[in-house]
Amino acid sequence: MSERTYHHGDLRRAVLTAALDVIRTDGPSALSLRDLARRAGVSHAAPAHHFKDRSGLLTAIATEGYDLLAATLADAPDLRERGVHYVRFAVGHPAHFQVMFQPDLYRPDDPELLAAKARATEELRAGVADRTPAEDAGLMGIAAWSIAHGFATLLLSHNLDRPVGDRDAEEVFRALTGVTFRTQPAGSRVGDDTMQE
Repeated sequence: MSERTYHHGDLRRAVLTAALDVIRTDGPSALSLRDLARRAGVSHAAPAHHFKDRSGLLTAIATEGYDLLAATLADAPDLRERGVHYVRFAVGHPAHFQVMFQPDLYRPDDPELLAAKARATEELRAGVADRTPAEDAGLMGIAAWSIAHGFATLLLSHNLDRPVGDRDAEEVFRALTGVTFRTQPAGSRVGDDTMQE
């Protein structure tokens, strides 16, 4: 490694930041350790010192993402707000979000990743356990996660640009969950125009 590499400061953070920028604009497939080294202003071998390879780098990004998600969810007072915070995380950390749910990109058995994922899962489950009988908690957890994850994914892929418009995405999600979980009269139809252009 060059002298510049040793005195770069927080090289690990610099490479992660550069990788997140690439993922945000061009997706994970555009990542190259050599390109990231150039962006971070270090020798081409420097990123491998911290991450070994591309898979190691993406594992670090997924791990950081799950830690950030757990911290974001921990501040939520109830199940609905956990969903809102999940959407907030996805919007605030779109590159992490892209990587976290593609386990073919990283090492899914990495101990640090598994620990971070467990923390995030526990935070997701906490909101369900407070309001659901134990026998229904698993299914309710899947339902709640599906709604928040689906909304966040559609939002980030611009499939909700028209239905959401200029409204605050978090407020739209709150309204969505209110409508979804409210008892509807027989024959009523909610959100029929969602998919219409």
